[in-house]
Amino acid sequence: MLMKTLSVIAAVLVVFAIIVATRPSEFRIVRSATIAAPPELVFAQVNDFRAWQAWSPWEKKDPNLKRTYEGPPAGRGAVYAWAGNKEVGEGRMTLTESRPAELIRIQLEFLKPFAATNKSEFTFTPRGDGEQTDVTWSMTGHNGFLAKAFCMFMDMDKLVGSDFEKGLASMKTVTESTAAPAHAAAH
Repeated sequence: MLMKTLSVIAAVLVVFAIIVATRPSEFRIVRSATIAAPPELVFAQVNDFRAWQAWSPWEKKDPNLKRTYEGPPAGRGAVYAWAGNKEVGEGRMTLTESRPAELIRIQLEFLKPFAATNKSEFTFTPRGDGEQTDVTWSMTGHNGFLAKAFCMFMDMDKLVGSDFEKGLASMKTVTESTAAPAHAAAH
């Protein structure tokens, strides 16, 4: 009886391992928003890591978040490292490409709660007369076996995507409140 139970457990584990192994390794999470501000203003919110405190969804999850900055204050080579509670973990972001009012690429290195290296990208597309911007925030990466197994039980697109949606909504609020006085002063 014990051997039969162990055989069934082993068979279930083998089937589970096969299913996990066949899951896609690459992932991409994407969210977009339209912000009533010119691309230059929206771009500035992302290009300077210090500005992230006003809109990043993770900033609100840990009021005691420890932050350090290295390199230039904004643009290519800027570095932001953080250490926080279990909701935000610990990691580092390096801005690897910065094309004004057009594109930002970031190397993400997560240390805790799990180690991972991903890429994040923001694109800024002017809309209409240039007083609105379509912003797209994406993250791509590679899942190893354990991450693929975890993703069978947790919808990472929904989980991380909801944080992206909150961040874009906050970025919209912050940027539009900055853009309105600037627009009024110009006219």
